[in-house]
Amino acid sequence: MKNFWHKLYSSQSTIYKVVLYVTAVAFIVYFFPKGGKFKYEFQKGKPWQYETLYAPFEFALKKSPAQLQEEEARLATEVETYYKRDVSVINQVTEAYQKRFSHYFVDSIPKDSLDRLYLQGLDFIAFLYNKGVWLNDIQSNDRISVIGSNNEVVDFPIDSLVNLHTIEVTTNQYFSEFLDDSYKKAYAELFFEITLPNITKDQAFTQKALEERKKSIVLTRGFVERGQLIIAKGEVVEGNRLAMLDSLQEEFESVVWNANNYYWVLAGYTLLVALALFMLLLYLHKYRSFIYQNNTKVTLVFFNIVFMVFLTTLVVQYNADYVFVVPLCLLPLILKAFFDARTGLFTHVLTILLLGFVVPNSFQFIFLQIIAGIVTILTVSELYKRVNLFISVGQITAVYIVSFVAFHIVYEGTVSTLDYYVLGLFILNGLATLFAQPLIYIYEKVFGLVSDVSLLELSDTNSKIMKELAEKAPGTFHHSLQVANLAEAAANEIGANAMLVRVGALYHDIGKMENPMYFTENQKTSVNPHDEMDAYNSAQLIIKHVIDGIELARKYKLPDRIIDFIRTHHGTTYVYYFYKKQLESGDDFSEEDFRYPGPIPFSKETAILMIADSVEAASKSLKNPTYGMIEEFVERIVAKQIDEHQFENADITFREIQSVKKILVQKLTNIYHLRVEYPE
Repeated sequence: MKNFWHKLYSSQSTIYKVVLYVTAVAFIVYFFPKGGKFKYEFQKGKPWQYETLYAPFEFALKKSPAQLQEEEARLATEVETYYKRDVSVINQVTEAYQKRFSHYFVDSIPKDSLDRLYLQGLDFIAFLYNKGVWLNDIQSNDRISVIGSNNEVVDFPIDSLVNLHTIEVTTNQYFSEFLDDSYKKAYAELFFEITLPNITKDQAFTQKALEERKKSIVLTRGFVERGQLIIAKGEVVEGNRLAMLDSLQEEFESVVWNANNYYWVLAGYTLLVALALFMLLLYLHKYRSFIYQNNTKVTLVFFNIVFMVFLTTLVVQYNADYVFVVPLCLLPLILKAFFDARTGLFTHVLTILLLGFVVPNSFQFIFLQIIAGIVTILTVSELYKRVNLFISVGQITAVYIVSFVAFHIVYEGTVSTLDYYVLGLFILNGLATLFAQPLIYIYEKVFGLVSDVSLLELSDTNSKIMKELAEKAPGTFHHSLQVANLAEAAANEIGANAMLVRVGALYHDIGKMENPMYFTENQKTSVNPHDEMDAYNSAQLIIKHVIDGIELARKYKLPDRIIDFIRTHHGTTYVYYFYKKQLESGDDFSEEDFRYPGPIPFSKETAILMIADSVEAASKSLKNPTYGMIEEFVERIVAKQIDEHQFENADITFREIQSVKKILVQKLTNIYHLRVEYPE
């Protein structure tokens, strides 16, 4: 039992990856469309490249979207317009009448006559709204349909209603029998001002009626019999053949995804997704072991794949026309920021292949997205410079648009029918890709990783830890600056991450703050504390600065990628000075006591730092150096590191090491260049 729990504990990293893998596969398959996949790929205007196709079963011939839109438009013109009676209008008009009456009938009129005129006006209002007032906009109908209080429909003859346009005529006719012309004119002006329609269009009821009528539209226009010829090999996919193929595809996908075939289709999807994600794990295991061995980094990769599949599926289910709004180039952009370009592109391609099961017109989608992903990898560099992101997003958007226009020309043979609305979607895609900056920051906080954006912040020598290093160990601080400059130049020369190397170099010796006077660069006098110590204890103090540096880095919450430079900058080399001193003493000792604990460098960047650190530190011993001396000196130091197998785990080639040596020689020559001696 004890061995079982021990094995379980030691395998927890592998178990976590298995659980993560299975969970990712399950989520992606769940997001996939609930339907089978038509086994033929066809495009409008292109020849049919398969064998002659006959109908495998009887199916309905669907109407095209254009035909359905035409029928709906016809119904919209035929559907009757419904009206409603607003009972509150009479109160509004009465209130307005009470306020405006005195403006049209002056106080000089006898009170009895004024009261009579006032009451006659109220009677006229009641007369108007008992009949109904409306704004006539119908030329041909004799009757209109008015919705009653209980939603019953009542037909009213148009002639029985009062038209708001003729309110003055109606007013004159009503008062013509018992009023003189001056009073009729006042009434006409007053009611022209205050009268409102109480019979108005009921848009909601009319729309509801239209929707009910639309339900009666027949979606099919006939049937295709089993065994009927659909398309022959080499025929162009267009017209009725295209309609039959579209109908067959829709029917096939709905027939395949039924109760009998559900689990088979599900199993097929699962196998394909599992295979794609397994290829990703194999790639990480073989070529990016530093990612594979870190469960947090593996989780970040898988999370982004699942998130992109979820986002694309969500958009397709809502409206497939918006699929190009999804900023899929965020995936390679983010993975390149945290890891490297190759990992970003590999993951992006696998994700796009998976999305081919989700999106319509999958070939066009896959082509556009892979091309855009390649452009993302090739153009996005130094992401911490904001202008670079804007330039790259502009290039990505341009490639999207050019590729889409090219596809349209291939399909349609002209640009006159180009849908500029889709081009606007690509611009929205580019704007969404700019979200990379805040998203990278979120990932850094959630997953505890570091990107070039954070590296720029860490490179600030005015940070708290850098100020403390400059105060406690000024010699080490200046040594770190020199190493940072050398390492950055070397990284630029071979295409490594220059910002990462620079930051790693700035922090690689922070452990010396614990005992600064035991390191020669910080000794201000000729007194050396190592003179009074044996070689063993001196070596242990020197070695200890690596452990102290790691502890300080964790105290200041430096990212693991920076701590890696502290751990590896001496690899497993000897503390050579004290090792030789111990040898000369003749006493027995263990060589391991004079070795740094390692590990050895495991990337180009950590290998560059080891070389630059050793070369810069040892260069202080050069007296009156010449170019030849510096070249021989650098060659000797690097050759010794190679002999001690310090670069076996780093993905750095001998050609790249030669380039690093060359640039270091140039930089050191500039540092130690000879000046003309000035006269006193």
